[in-house]
Amino acid sequence: MKKYRCTVCGYVYDPAKGDADGGIAAGTAFEDLPDNWTCPVCGAQKSEFEPED
Repeated sequence: MKKYRCTVCGYVYDPAKGDADGGIAAGTAFEDLPDNWTCPVCGAQKSEFEPED
């Protein structure tokens, strides 16, 4: 699964780790995150993320 980087603060969402603080289980693909999920560091919208190479 691809990692995605927040274009605002640089946080990287790693599907293998999920977002425990946000209630997102490990193994959750970025595409499967709820539309209202936001960056846990800066609060940016999901649309502000880009796939990481």
